[in-house]
Amino acid sequence: MRLFPAIDILGGSAVRLVKGDFDVKTVYDTDPLAAARGWTEAGAGALHVVDLDGARAGRPVNLEQLRRISAELGVPVQYGGGLRTIGAVNDALDAGAARVILGTAAFSDPDLLRVALEAHGAERVLVSVDVRGGRLSTSGWTETTDYSTEQVLSLLQSSGVRELVYTNVDRDGMLAGPDIEEVRTVAGLVSGRFLYSGGISALSDLERLAGLAQPTLAGVIVGKALYERRFTVAEAQAALGG
Repeated sequence: MRLFPAIDILGGSAVRLVKGDFDVKTVYDTDPLAAARGWTEAGAGALHVVDLDGARAGRPVNLEQLRRISAELGVPVQYGGGLRTIGAVNDALDAGAARVILGTAAFSDPDLLRVALEAHGAERVLVSVDVRGGRLSTSGWTETTDYSTEQVLSLLQSSGVRELVYTNVDRDGMLAGPDIEEVRTVAGLVSGRFLYSGGISALSDLERLAGLAQPTLAGVIVGKALYERRFTVAEAQAALGG
């Protein structure tokens, strides 16, 4: 399983939100590149970058930050936030993203999802399944739909999606640990691979996720616990099995 340190960009800074609330944020670095460099110098082999401004605006806002990070650090960067047109997807890839993450648009615009998959392949186009209260959350986590997790995963996979990011919004930024049974359930529903995000607080959380030994669970995205120095990148990678 692979570790993905998270760099969430809002107002030009690297921040963390609580339960996706834009009004409840902590600024950890005023330069996202500096934050990203800290993780790569600590040994991270990949990064998860989210354009929170873009998610709220419905279009990429921080492509220049993506360009700086991907050009200077030399590790694969997956990027999401505001990618709601094929032009935006192409712009993110041109700016250096190794993989792009579609959120709201994957559900509101099936044609965009189809075109993106056809143009760039299922390995480079991920879809973010953000769940709040057991239901799909969209529009930068500001709206909750009636779709259940099972319905969403079935729909996406029938559309050709093979790479997913699953986030429990209720646990995001709370340092309360993951819902292990939820992760086990998702792992059983996914036919491709997924990354888990939400609530990681301690090395024991990572060890429990690795202990599930689910082949569909390919990695874990960690934000606040790393910024709060609950553990190091090296310790996290060891807990995940290397």
